[in-house]
Parts: sequence; C-alpha cells; structure tokens
Amino acid sequence: MKGVVLAVLGAVVVAVVAGVAIANRGTDDAATSAAASESEPASCPYPAGWRDLADRIEAPVYCPGWMPTPLTSQIGGPWNNIRSVDADRSYLMGFVWQENALGGNVQEVHVNLRGYPGSTRIPTCQDVTTVAGTTHRKNIPCFQDPHGRVRANGIAATMYTVNHGADSWHVLLAWKRGGSLYSVSEHVAAPLTYTQVIRNLKHMLRRLVLVTPSA
Repeated sequence: MKGVVLAVLGAVVVAVVAGVAIANRGTDDAATSAAASESEPASCPYPAGWRDLADRIEAPVYCPGWMPTPLTSQIGGPWNNIRSVDADRSYLMGFVWQENALGGNVQEVHVNLRGYPGSTRIPTCQDVTTVAGTTHRKNIPCFQDPHGRVRANGIAATMYTVNHGADSWHVLLAWKRGGSLYSVSEHVAAPLTYTQVIRNLKHMLRRLVLVTPSA
C-alpha cells in the first residue's frame, strides 16, 4: 500500500511540474521564436493537412507556423481535437492539451483557428438562458467586446475578449482577407495567464502562413 501511495503522489507531482513547465516554456518559446522570426520567414510545419483543407473548401487557409507548447499545428495530429467543415465551407480546427493538476484542477492549452470563405460577417451564436423555468434563446454575435487592433504579418486583426461557442473563455483575433473572415483564439486557462495568452496570440499572428488551394 505504501508503494501505491508513493506512486500516486509521484504522479501528482509530475502533473504539477508539467503544468509549471508548460507555463514557463510558453513564455520562453515565445521569446525564442520572436527573435527567430526577425530573421527567418514563417513556414507551415505541417503543410499537407492545411493544403488538403484549402482544397476541400476551395479557399485559402492560414496555417500557424508557431503554436504554444506543447501544441503542434498538425491536422490529424495528437493535439488536433476538432476538425469541422460546414456546408457553407466555414471551418474550425481546434488544438488542445489538457492535464489534471493538484486538487483536480484541469490545466489546458487550447487554440482554435477558423475561416469563413466568402463572408466577412461575424458569425451568430445562440445565447440560452432559463428564467423561472422558461428557456429563452437569443441570437448574438459569436465575437464580442472588441479591444483594439493588432497589426502584424500584413494582417490588421481586431481583438475580442468576450466570445461564444467553441471560443468561450478565449481571447480571439479576427481579420478579413479577400472577402473572407478568419480568426485565431486561445483559451485563458491555467497554466497560462491572460497576459501570456495575449502574447501567444500576437506571436501566432506574426507566424501565420497563408496556404492556397492547389492549382
């Protein structure tokens, strides 16, 4: 029994240390990548999946050349938990890492990338509330509470801090290109702080690579 207890405690310590390492590494990686980006052009590390997506929707997509640790941008890879393409060709690619920390607290690094070919309108989400046993449904913009602009990589993105649907509790950057709307968002959750998430998003914006459909 003593050995079992020690093993469990060891696993908990590993989980906590892993979370701290992710938080620290995220800051270090951003600084390192930012320095590299000054002299090196951004590249798509997993182009095949993003090219297939561009071909499927017959429109350009943005491949992230950098993702916060430990995520990678590989579609179909170990961190790619959402691969959704709707009938209107809009898409959502989600990437997530989760770990249980001390006390049962879940730590998460979660990034979403979206595209809306042929539309620059902010999508609509449904707000559902129940008052005195009566359910009320109201259509609302999926991206709300704009907080200024972020400009990088030839992109002028608007930052939204109140978002809905799969982007709930995320900070989101949205921009327009060629008559289409695109976005990248990250969940504000431990082990990362709000400041770190903003830093990550700005760096992701700098390292985005446009992938066009095959000729």
